[in-house]
Amino acid sequence: MHISDDLREVELGLSELVLRGHKVVKGKAEGEAIVTRDSISFMGGVDPKTGTITESRSELEGEKISGKILVFPGGKGSTGGSYMLYDMSKRGTAPNGIVNIRTDSIVAIGAVMGSIPTVDQLERNPLEVIRTGDYVVVDGDSATVRIRKS
Repeated sequence: MHISDDLREVELGLSELVLRGHKVVKGKAEGEAIVTRDSISFMGGVDPKTGTITESRSELEGEKISGKILVFPGGKGSTGGSYMLYDMSKRGTAPNGIVNIRTDSIVAIGAVMGSIPTVDQLERNPLEVIRTGDYVVVDGDSATVRIRKS
């Protein structure tokens, strides 16, 4: 398996890794990453009052996503999820930023309404590069994600 120079530097702790992608929502956000391989339903799968994942069988069940950079494949569920994500942003319980493999319309609309910087379609699979606890900067303006390993 070939490991790129950028990834090798991160694994050795020598630098940060910057991945380029596709801008979904402009703006910049940073914070600790919380990563799941599960799709997330913001309608019924997250408590908007606390920012806690409530969906049973989710690997993040009981974890708070508020104030973090949420890294997940994409959303699922009904269009009500867009409004839940927006509601979370108004309550201060939303993630600071979102990184998806491919952002679906439900997450995109909620992120736009809630002004949550969002980037997707990175040059590498974010679920394979970013780990929970890594420090991540999502830059929706330049469509980049900067990762500093924990």
